[in-house]
Parts: sequence; structure tokens; C-alpha cells
Amino acid sequence: MNLHIEPITNKNRQEALALKLAPYQKGYVETIEECLKEADHKKCWRPVGIYDGDTLVGFAMYGFFWMYFPFGRVWLDRFLIDEKYQGQGYGKVAVELLLERLHDEYHRNKVYLSVVDGNDVASQLYKKIGFDFNGEHDIHGEKVMLYQYKRK
Repeated sequence: MNLHIEPITNKNRQEALALKLAPYQKGYVETIEECLKEADHKKCWRPVGIYDGDTLVGFAMYGFFWMYFPFGRVWLDRFLIDEKYQGQGYGKVAVELLLERLHDEYHRNKVYLSVVDGNDVASQLYKKIGFDFNGEHDIHGEKVMLYQYKRK
């Protein structure tokens, strides 16, 4: 496994749009088309592809939002692994790689994400990595999880 993250650009946009979720996962995360349209209009979003070598295996979108006072919040808001590559260990490694990137890019010690009720596979993955539910709900009613970097 040789995972790395690349920004979604005009060059790889169509490739990203071709990623698919398993049928039972529809509704757990916005479509990539919706994500990219949102990122086109709100520059705080960073859509990225998750690659194993030259193969696009997943997608994520993250951003920093100042409206959360007093310090703002970093959100790992969208994350998916293509249905062909699920169950192969990509999810955990990709989230850990994304967390490193978010820490390096934003220099914040907390990362937030939200999970649709019933998406137990995602919740368990995030808990394994170190996220915990913080008792909040986002604007869509999804449960918010928080990751706090541990000092080494």
C-alpha cells in the first residue's frame, strides 16, 4: 500500500466523479458531485483524492471554519473509499494520513467530523483511530465526533 493524497483538479475531477459507494452506503455521505460543486463555490473546502500509487481509491473533503468561535474548527467533512477497495485496510490508513495533513496544514489540535445515524462501520473506524462523540450535532442533525492530537 502506497497511499498519498492529491488535490482534486480539472485533471482528475472526472476520475473522482467515477468513484462509487456500495448501495447500502448511499445517504451516509454526500455525492462527490455535490461535494465538488460546494467546493467550487466555497473556497474554504479542500477536496482531495486518496491514491494508492496511481490508482484513485477514495475521496475526502476538509476545511477550516472561522465561524466556530473563538478559534475556528477543522472539519474532515467528507470521506469515502470506492466500493471496489473497501475492506482492504484503506479506510484507517487514509484517515490517519488525512489527520497528519490537517495538523500540518492548519496547526490545530482538534479535528471534527460528523456521522449519519446508523453508519456504524464509519463510527467504529473513527473510534478505532481516536475520535469520540462529543455530544454535539451538526446543522444536519448528524452526530459530531472529535479527534484530539496527543502530544508525543
